[in-house]
Amino acid sequence: MKRRYVAGLVGALLATATLSHAAEPKGALSAPDALAKLAKGNAAFVAEALRHPDQTGARRTKTAAGQNPFAIVLCCSDSRVPPEVLFDQGLGDLFVVRVAGNVADDLGIASIEYAAEHLGTHLVVVMGHSRCGAVTAAVKGGAAPGHLLNLMEALEPAVAATEGHAGDPVANAVWSNVLQTSSKLRESAPILSELVEKGKLTIVGANYDLDTGVVEFYDQPAAAAEGEAIQ
Repeated sequence: MKRRYVAGLVGALLATATLSHAAEPKGALSAPDALAKLAKGNAAFVAEALRHPDQTGARRTKTAAGQNPFAIVLCCSDSRVPPEVLFDQGLGDLFVVRVAGNVADDLGIASIEYAAEHLGTHLVVVMGHSRCGAVTAAVKGGAAPGHLLNLMEALEPAVAATEGHAGDPVANAVWSNVLQTSSKLRESAPILSELVEKGKLTIVGANYDLDTGVVEFYDQPAAAAEGEAIQ
């Protein structure tokens, strides 16, 4: 799928950043600030200049009394894709939902609802990654034993949407899956859709490159619908 790289995602998000929430913790980060913090952390990871913030005993003691994550990340369970490492974050910084193929089932959506509604987190990142094993299996098709069948069925719409497209079929399906999952979350009623409509929640897509370590973020929802990568 053709991707056009565009600058200024943080600026684009400012247009939807009227972020106030009755239950949000004091000092909760806006979506643009949260995204900028993730991008900065990923840059440190890529440059091998990790700061390892919020990983002290003092931080552990502070977060034991409550959590105030600045971003929600829905990503794959792949052992090579740990968000806290890729974004150089620590205890209490990220509310992470991990499932093979970064699909959004009812339990995953409920988890995201909890963080957005009750913890006051304003940013959701749906992150796919290169050479995803779950997506690769879905592209190849065939029989799937046990509960793997449920995962293949969840990924089938992304595979079908990109069938016959130019380029690598797995990479295309990974991107399509991120788009479809992001849209599903934005339209998830009653909680997430209402927060998005009121400008209290921003949902963006992302892709992690296993080879370079770089996370590319994608604007939402207009640019994402055209397959435009934002960095």
